[in-house]
Amino acid sequence: MFKGINGNESWDIIEEVNKGWSEDKKYHIITKNKENLLLRISDIKFYERKQKEYDILLELSKLDFEMSKPVDFGICESGVYMLLTWVEGEDLETAILKKNTMEQYNLGIKSGKILKKIHSLNISSNLDSWEKRFNKKIGMKIKAYLECPLKYENGEVFIEYINRNRHLLKDIRSTLQHGDYHVGNMILTNNDDIAIIDFNRYDFGDPYEEFNRIIWDVEVSKPFAVGKLDGYFNGNIPEKFFQLLALYISVNTISSLPWAIPFGEEQINIMTEQAAKALIDYDYFNTAIPKWYTDSKCMIIKEFQDKK
Repeated sequence: MFKGINGNESWDIIEEVNKGWSEDKKYHIITKNKENLLLRISDIKFYERKQKEYDILLELSKLDFEMSKPVDFGICESGVYMLLTWVEGEDLETAILKKNTMEQYNLGIKSGKILKKIHSLNISSNLDSWEKRFNKKIGMKIKAYLECPLKYENGEVFIEYINRNRHLLKDIRSTLQHGDYHVGNMILTNNDDIAIIDFNRYDFGDPYEEFNRIIWDVEVSKPFAVGKLDGYFNGNIPEKFFQLLALYISVNTISSLPWAIPFGEEQINIMTEQAAKALIDYDYFNTAIPKWYTDSKCMIIKEFQDKK
């Protein structure tokens, strides 16, 4: 199945990687020279998108942050392949639990600064305006939720907030997005740095939408999530960001229930619980700043002052 991949004759160990939701087949490769690589194989029908992904990775690798860097790309017997450097370290979502509050917050700061660099990359997308594209997506997500056989308790509150705030999408500039930027796609390297992996869901859109995955960061470490925002905005978060974040989280929330049904009861329960937490965090959208941010920020400030 690896026939056609450049250099495969030098591989010594091939281990399948079974983590994540990607449809790609993934393998940890160790060469005879003890070089560690990541191999991703995709269906040939995704050739053009994977070519674009590889080109984007080449540009991102020129920026100053740790990541799984591109090595080679092409067609093999099994489809489209991409070879990348293997990032040594521990999954951040487990490694961060061994850190104290301020260390978690500082790792969040690092992740926010890295995201700012990703969004700084100037790559043309030739797509319709963000307002037009996302409003179309909103319409599809609301329709899917309303037709879904299951409903959230107070799910209409999300839809009401969405419809009240669609005007915020006007005149937003699109940038490159990682597409799935959260603690689960980060590695704590052996140098205690953060490396970013899994750019396969890259997209182009409002850079603020990139934070719609932050609820997964909150589940793991609230100080990390707070640091992520503070790092991205250098401590000066605009009010419109929080309003848009609430909009994007609301859209994500209503779309998560129809998505979860084919995966069974466990995923349905996870999404239902997330929806309930979101309503509490936003006080049923009487506030745009989530409770997890304000409470955790106060805790971090207090801990910092106590150490002085």
